[in-house]
Amino acid sequence: MPGQTPARLTITDHSRESAGRRYVYPVVSRRAGGVSIGINLNTNNACNWRCIYCQVPDLVRGAPPPVDLERLRLELGEILRDVLQGDFLATRVPPDAQRLNDIALSGNGEPTSAKEFEQVVDLIGDIRKQSGVPATVKTILITNGSLMQRSGVQNGVKKLAGLNGEVWFKLDRATEAGMRKINNTRVGMAKVGANLSASAQRCPTWIQTCLFALDGAGPDEGEQDAYVKFLRECKADRIPLQGVLLYGLARQSFQPEARRLAPLSPVQLETFAQRIRALGVEVRVTP
Repeated sequence: MPGQTPARLTITDHSRESAGRRYVYPVVSRRAGGVSIGINLNTNNACNWRCIYCQVPDLVRGAPPPVDLERLRLELGEILRDVLQGDFLATRVPPDAQRLNDIALSGNGEPTSAKEFEQVVDLIGDIRKQSGVPATVKTILITNGSLMQRSGVQNGVKKLAGLNGEVWFKLDRATEAGMRKINNTRVGMAKVGANLSASAQRCPTWIQTCLFALDGAGPDEGEQDAYVKFLRECKADRIPLQGVLLYGLARQSFQPEARRLAPLSPVQLETFAQRIRALGVEVRVTP
C-alpha cells in the first residue's frame, strides 16, 4: 500500500523482490551477521545446476539473459547510498545486524554464467569507489565453480580479489554420485578439483557446503569419507583454501524434493566439522 513502511528484513526471507529492483536486493545474512547486498544476474531463474535444496521458485536450466549494465550500475549505487547515508539500516534491519557486511554476486542461478561477468566485477569496483564503501566490506562470489575454467570468469575472479573479495565455492558432496543426487550435475571430481584450484590461485576461496537430511538421513559414511579425502588431497596439492563454510537448511526449498529434506542438528554439523578441523582446515559452522 502507498505510504506503508517496508517490512524489516529477516534471515529466513531472501526475496529478490524486496527492494523493488531488477538486479539488486538486500538481505540479512545469518552467515555474515549483517546486511548483504545481493546482485542477481539470473533474472530468468535459470541455472546450469539444479540443487535439490534450492530456494528459487520456478527454477529452469539455462543461462541468464544479457545484463543491462547501466541499470545495474544505477540500482547498486542507489541502494548503497541508502544503506551508507540513508535510514535503511535503522528502519529495515534488526538491531543486531545493522552493518553492511558485503556485496554478493549470488541470486537465482549461477552468476558466472553471465557473459558480462567480468564487466560486472569492474562495475562493482567502480561503484564501491564512488559510493565510499569501506574497504572492510567484502565482495563475495557465491558460485558452483563449474565455469571457473573460462578465461572471462578467471579474469573476473582475479579482479574480485582486489575488492576485498572472496569466492564461496559450492561442494555439497565429493563423489560424482553424490553430486548427481544433490546438485543434479555430472561434473566429475577431477574437474571440481581443477576449478577449485583455479579459483583459489586468483582470489581467497572458501568451500561452502550445505548438509541436511534426505529421507531422514544425513550424508552416509562413504560420502563423509570422500569429502574428507578430497580436502586431504587439496592440502597435498597445496591448493590455498581459506577453509570450509559448513551450513544447514534455514529456508524452504522450492524443488520437487522439498518434502524429503530436513535440517541436521547443530551437534551433527559440529561433529562433521571436527573431522575437517582434524586436517588442519578452518571450519565455520552455521546451523
